[in-house]
Amino acid sequence: QVHLVESGGGLVQTGGSLRLSCVASGRTFDMGAMGWFRQAPGKERTFVSTIVWSHGSTYSADSVKGRFTLSRDNAKNTVYLQMNSLKPEDTAVYYCAARVGYCSGYVCQSTGQYNYWGQGTQVTVSS
Repeated sequence: QVHLVESGGGLVQTGGSLRLSCVASGRTFDMGAMGWFRQAPGKERTFVSTIVWSHGSTYSADSVKGRFTLSRDNAKNTVYLQMNSLKPEDTAVYYCAARVGYCSGYVCQSTGQYNYWGQGTQVTVSS
């Protein structure tokens, strides 16, 4: 079992920045990936960014490339999502997710590829 706790959400103006954190605890030794997804009201949960836990490679959705950066602190079992140049369309609940083992090709971009989820943190970008 892996337990995930997100933090760092809030209200920010267009063009502003936020940093989300996700701390993993429990059976973290067999994690293959951690990722961030987001869900806007009335919409499906969509992929934002993921990191391959063993070697730190990251992959992000086209909609956030160049604006969002995913990083990790192995010693703290924590991933960070630095979000810059925020837009109103980034408004959503952001969820951290963890996967046991690796995905084919190492990149885990769908919700069904993750085993554990955090409770979510709200990000609101005002125009």
